[in-house]
Amino acid sequence: MNKKYTIKDIAKLAGVSKGTVDRVLHNRGKVSPIALEKVNEVLKVIDYEPNLIARNLKNNKNYHICVLLPDPEFDPYWLPCVQGIENAIKEYKGYNLSVKTFYFNPEKKKSFIKASEIVLELAPHAVLLAPLFYKETIDAIEKFNSSNIMVSTFNSQVESSFVKSFVGQDLYKSGRVAAKLLDTIIDKGQIVVVHIDETFKNAVHMQQKEKGFRKYFEDKENSEFSIITLNLKNPTIEINFKKFLNENPDVSGVFVTTSKTYQIAKIISEQKNKNISIIGYDLIEENRSYLNQGTIDFIIHQNEKQQTYLGITSIVEHFLFGKEIPEKILLSIDIINTENADFYSA
Repeated sequence: MNKKYTIKDIAKLAGVSKGTVDRVLHNRGKVSPIALEKVNEVLKVIDYEPNLIARNLKNNKNYHICVLLPDPEFDPYWLPCVQGIENAIKEYKGYNLSVKTFYFNPEKKKSFIKASEIVLELAPHAVLLAPLFYKETIDAIEKFNSSNIMVSTFNSQVESSFVKSFVGQDLYKSGRVAAKLLDTIIDKGQIVVVHIDETFKNAVHMQQKEKGFRKYFEDKENSEFSIITLNLKNPTIEINFKKFLNENPDVSGVFVTTSKTYQIAKIISEQKNKNISIIGYDLIEENRSYLNQGTIDFIIHQNEKQQTYLGITSIVEHFLFGKEIPEKILLSIDIINTENADFYSA
């Protein structure tokens, strides 16, 4: 990380007294125009934000934060998270911070376990992680807590008193939003909830989305829909889903609980005599393409980049400035269709 400058350093570079720098940073007392210009020029050159310096110039402790992130090479959904991490690092580059990212295969529990063990050995001050595997995540969180390592999560929640904070959407409510959308655009028939490439019993994010989805229709009187759940895994997704459609000709709507909606959209686009509406998640390139073609009706945007950015910055500001970390930082549930997709990045 870049050098952290003290009042003494800034004063020396500007050729003024420490008292002058202090008055400039805290906007108090009289400072001559020449001295003000010198100090501001130094601040500009070293790329500091004065409002942050003023709160932490005396804090010389080094803080280490680790991020456990699913590898974007296996699932592009996670790629914007990398940018969120980079943005957070850039914002606090003038402080004594070390932020390191450790990747794991989102389809293999052992990969997550190995990555979490590596992080545990490093003994950072805090860990930000995406809890894809519920049981393994709980085990890792308990080990971190035993080593006095703060843990925050993003993307999906886990029930643990050792989690300091969660950043992401209310997945139960996002499931209800998806149900409302389908209810608005189709009249009757069978709706299928599709989970792709994950073990449902160990995937809390899928469970919460489906619970919210089903509860919406349970709460609605005289619903004309029947709902079925379908778990699919590569490489047999196409074969099994086509078979399912042939055996269930009344399917009128599909809710895909992951970013892999495009895999279902591709199959449905090839069914010339089928009129099936699709709701899914996340603006990865493949999903955006099928959205623009009209095969996917709506995408729920989870703003994964903002999740990691807020996850890291809340930890950083707790360490540097003593700010309390919110127990939950809930992001908006953004609904995207062809009319507003251009306003959103992945």
